[in-house]
Amino acid sequence: MREELRVAAYAICVRDGRLLLARLIGRDGSRRWTLPGGGMDHGEDPYDTVVREVTEETGYTVEPTALLGIDSMTRNYPRRLGSVADFHGLRIVYEARVTGGELRHETDGTTDMAAWHPLDTVPALDRVGLVDGALTLWRERPPTGHATDGHRP
Repeated sequence: MREELRVAAYAICVRDGRLLLARLIGRDGSRRWTLPGGGMDHGEDPYDTVVREVTEETGYTVEPTALLGIDSMTRNYPRRLGSVADFHGLRIVYEARVTGGELRHETDGTTDMAAWHPLDTVPALDRVGLVDGALTLWRERPPTGHATDGHRP
């Protein structure tokens, strides 16, 4: 089994009771809402990663204002030629505020749309688990950066 590690940084941007989300395109063509953000480049600081990724996926310039938490998740998935990957994702979650730019959709990326969603409508969206876990971190602001209600990012 091949081990894979991916480190990524994501932003929670809440403005006027609405959450900024990007729609992720799955390998199977499915579309689910996620936080704007993504994988770190080698040698890149996570702070710079989240700023870059939010701009790429939404058109906005952001300023991270707080580190909310760091979470890891694991899963196995099939790889080419019948092998299996033992995947470990490390997800760094920041709170951020929009400082400039204009909302637009990403082209030729892993997301196809960006939009603001009222916080009370988020539970009805088809979304990845990271959204719920990050919202828990945003609401609770645990000093350890670890959600306590079982909704880890």
